Amino acid sequence: MNDRENIIEGIGIIRNEINVACEKSGRNNNEVKLLLATKTVSPDRIRMAIEAGESLIGENRVQEYTEKFEAIKDLNCERHFIGHLQTNKVKEVLKYVSCIQSVDRIELAEKLDSRLQNEGRSLDIFVQVNTSFEESKFGVTPEEAFALIKKINALDTLKIKGLMTIGLFSDEEVLVKKSYRLLREIKDRAIAEGLVTDDCGALSMGMSNDLQWAIEEGATMVRVGSAIFGRRA
Repeated sequence: MNDRENIIEGIGIIRNEINVACEKSGRNNNEVKLLLATKTVSPDRIRMAIEAGESLIGENRVQEYTEKFEAIKDLNCERHFIGHLQTNKVKEVLKYVSCIQSVDRIELAEKLDSRLQNEGRSLDIFVQVNTSFEESKFGVTPEEAFALIKKINALDTLKIKGLMTIGLFSDEEVLVKKSYRLLREIKDRAIAEGLVTDDCGALSMGMSNDLQWAIEEGATMVRVGSAIFGRRA
């Protein structure tokens, strides 16, 4: 098969996995969005996926996306930033995305707010929580998530749409699901306490290797790269 056929086949396999997981957990498959994680993926291959019917992409690195943007700026798709964001990259990333899924500290939120105030616009965000408690991963701790949400709510330009996490790096279903269940529980408590509303309770969690487990624990968005585009270079 050629590259386009491989990508289309990969999308089909992932879409089927989403459907199976939704059916298993008694959910409608239109409750779960597929985000294409395009780190290291060339503009031509991103274009193939969008032309195959996908409409949501996410980049991890500001510099890489800056280099790609001219080649894909005509594509009709939603663009998120899903990687760790340094405060000195805020001005640059805001040129390209409609949502940042990795807001994990008030310093970053305030920097975004200041820049957005200058530009006279608002931005959708997800609060990233480290529910696996791994030191190698970014994200606010579960205990501090509620305080961060309260502080972000005081910033006029940032609109919390949900929470994001990177699951535990493990083949142990029980342990991986536990890290996803914790994010859902944080969301439920945030809604119960009036910190976010039901329609702002999206859960971005699950990737190529564990998306079914994430969906069973309530994911509304899964981030998939290698299962569609092949192993990263």
